Amino acid sequence: MKRLIPDYLDATASLYPDHPAFTDPRQSISFADLLRRVRQIASGLLPHARPRSVICFYMDKSVETICGFFGAVYAGCAYSQLNLRHPGPRILSIIETTQTPLVVTDADHLNALREFGYEGPVLLIEDLASTEEDAEGLARRRAGMLDIDPLYVNFTSGSTGTPKGVAISHRNVIDFIPDFTEIFGITHTDVLANQAPFDFDVSVKDIYSGIMTGAEVLIIPTPYFTQPVVLMDYLCDHHVTVMVWAVSALCFLTTMNALQYRTPDKIRMILFSGESMPIKHLNKLKKALPDCTYVNLYGPTEITCNCTYYVVDRDFAENEALPIGIPFPNEHVFLLDEQDHEVTAPGESGEICVSGSCVGLGYLRNPERTAAAFVQNPLNTAWNEIIYRTGDLARINERGEIVYTSRKDFQVKHMGHRIELGEIETQLSAVEGIDRAVCLYHHEKNKILAFATGTSQDKAALSEALRISLPEYMIPNIYVFVESMPLNKNGKIDRQALMQSYLEKKGAKRS
Repeated sequence: MKRLIPDYLDATASLYPDHPAFTDPRQSISFADLLRRVRQIASGLLPHARPRSVICFYMDKSVETICGFFGAVYAGCAYSQLNLRHPGPRILSIIETTQTPLVVTDADHLNALREFGYEGPVLLIEDLASTEEDAEGLARRRAGMLDIDPLYVNFTSGSTGTPKGVAISHRNVIDFIPDFTEIFGITHTDVLANQAPFDFDVSVKDIYSGIMTGAEVLIIPTPYFTQPVVLMDYLCDHHVTVMVWAVSALCFLTTMNALQYRTPDKIRMILFSGESMPIKHLNKLKKALPDCTYVNLYGPTEITCNCTYYVVDRDFAENEALPIGIPFPNEHVFLLDEQDHEVTAPGESGEICVSGSCVGLGYLRNPERTAAAFVQNPLNTAWNEIIYRTGDLARINERGEIVYTSRKDFQVKHMGHRIELGEIETQLSAVEGIDRAVCLYHHEKNKILAFATGTSQDKAALSEALRISLPEYMIPNIYVFVESMPLNKNGKIDRQALMQSYLEKKGAKRS
């Protein structure tokens, strides 16, 4: 019986010892070699890290980083990836929150780790990988592990700007990934193209789909997403079959016309999440890869990757939004209105809530935030049933499908009307000449701001186009045209940066 993540890696390494497990531009490692190196790293960690502690990794994503992650897991610990591109104070804040006994890095990044002020214990991955295996020590540590132990901690930005560490257990991942791989037919014959950073939970689907099925995971360096030719050559040369990517990364392909340079014709499935997929960009993908299956995934980090999926089975108009689909097995997804009544009627809106074994452990060392979001199901007064309140709003369409509309944070009161900014974004993105659009609300001025990329910059024409589908009170008051959308650490559009840039420019003009 497999009850822990190491049980899955052990089994896959036995089934497919010589099959490539993870590949990056520098090296490829088989499952047998991965297991050997993981056990060596774990043996090196045993004397330094107590069970259930969180070990931080300050390394770029690579084969070696994966070995380090699973080394921590085999040592009975959880891992947390530190993003090299984040400022020092944020990284120090994360390390402090984890109360990690040490940080693992490599020789290339040791100096940078020290330069921004980390003074705690450091172990080099190169030294850990040369440790002699301690089979008895690993067996003792394994015997004490539980499936409710934390497996990894991913830090997301909270509304206050302070990072929140989402703790996910072995059980959470074991509940989700087998269903994920079965539903989408992922097997050892697949090659998954890992786009997401390792501190973003989209990468969890890549890493653990490989571990549980024997599929090869191709690690794409982050700089490749500024070099479309290099990126497409990399995907094609490695015969990628499955892409589980953030929406912004796929929009990069279509915006840069990368698929016109070279098409990875082995791809059979593209799964996307993180933001609403603009239909305009989805249609470009479908035109380039007409035989591919497209899947819209939805779910926050707190519920272990995704809770719903929608296999795109029909054409959509450019001003429509994709449904988020149906729940994964063993997950209950429902909508609650402001009075905590369940929403079931078409056209009505409510907050997306989730229950099931997918619901994570909460926020690391943050009981107040955990208590606010991981709550008793108000529809169940018979026993304890913890649900996660996502803070996302959705409605039920005429087909009975759940359609994401926006964040609760993006729902504003304007001119006496309650407005969901996401609805304006969908309609604006559909206008000819607009590639992507984001709407924000300037509360001090009571104005709707529309940020857009593309060739169309006629503000009057945009307003007229929007009046076809939106009431007058939803027409943006101000249009701001930008060359490209800033992205946050998770590859999503950085709304805070857009607003800050706008305010700074307005301030500069006044002065």
